Amino acid sequence: MDRDRPGWRESVGDAALALVLLAFGLAGTGPSAAERGVAADGKAYALVVVAALALAVRRRWPFVTLAVAATAATAYLVLGYPYGPILVSFLLAVYTVAAHRALRPAATGGAIALAVLTTHVFVGVRPPGLLGLMPAAAWVVVPFAVGTTVRVTREAAARNRAEEARRLADGERLRVAQEVHDVVGHGLAAIHMQAEIALHLLEKRPEQAHTALAAISRTSKEALDELRVTLAVVRRGDGTAERAPAPGLTQVPALRDRLAGTGLPVTVEVDGEPAALPVAVDLAAYRVVQESLTNVLRHAGPATAAVRIRYTSTAVEVEVADTGRGVVGAARGTAGSGLAGMRERIVALGGSFEAGPADGGGFRVYARLPVEERS
Repeated sequence: MDRDRPGWRESVGDAALALVLLAFGLAGTGPSAAERGVAADGKAYALVVVAALALAVRRRWPFVTLAVAATAATAYLVLGYPYGPILVSFLLAVYTVAAHRALRPAATGGAIALAVLTTHVFVGVRPPGLLGLMPAAAWVVVPFAVGTTVRVTREAAARNRAEEARRLADGERLRVAQEVHDVVGHGLAAIHMQAEIALHLLEKRPEQAHTALAAISRTSKEALDELRVTLAVVRRGDGTAERAPAPGLTQVPALRDRLAGTGLPVTVEVDGEPAALPVAVDLAAYRVVQESLTNVLRHAGPATAAVRIRYTSTAVEVEVADTGRGVVGAARGTAGSGLAGMRERIVALGGSFEAGPADGGGFRVYARLPVEERS
């Protein structure tokens, strides 16, 4: 919202405040003046009314409000009336300028208001002399300091909210990037392997090449569908786009069947009673399996892979081990961003992650995720 154009709630609030100050001023000016032996007449009440009603537009035109309140308060004091409720209106006008305008113009307005207000110290019906400078300055300095503090605090809170929004947006972009990497990387690796098989069999066994080409078509369609689902929310931006359920460990058997067409035998073992998992945990565990098997396709050479999923009361564990080339597999810990992405995903959910050469050769990836989803 434009700071010069407050909403109707702010305008109504300012009008109500002006009426409260008007009632306070009309009720308190007479007794306040009488305590000091001065009678409040029509001119005094008229100035009180002007100063109070000026607050009705204090956030729409703060400098105008300050000018009117300062002029009315100064005239009130120059005419010999003692300090009274009118100065509360002046105080709020100073506060409003300091709280709702930048420091330099607000300080200029405050300095002019102070100079105008101190006029009564030297001229008027009952000038207090130099002794009146300190209380006159206090009516400007104190509300200006409070208003400036409020403005600085509000601006700092706004910056923090903006930084938090940027941080969340960056985190969401990183999450989507990881999802796209996993989907595209796995799909392309499987398609590449199936294409190699098709090319190898095309002349010698064309009927088997047809099977490989059908697998390529099926894998590419599944990858495109999953990529479309991943990007749907990003396009909509509000998280309400219709989308299929996020991938999870229940889809590991289907992943195994797809990879069978690439020449990579995969076995899947499940230990414990499968349980419903938080969406983030289920997706992260599936991505570990998917990315690990993709790495086997890319780097392990002729190999077999074993996927083990273990459910406990407090966590779910996934392990992917292959029988591929150990030396090449060792390089997987430093090449690319797959392992780093898996580790970041698991650690962000409070889990633990290990990846490295297996004792008996090949490569092993292990992840443990707590069942309770962390915010």
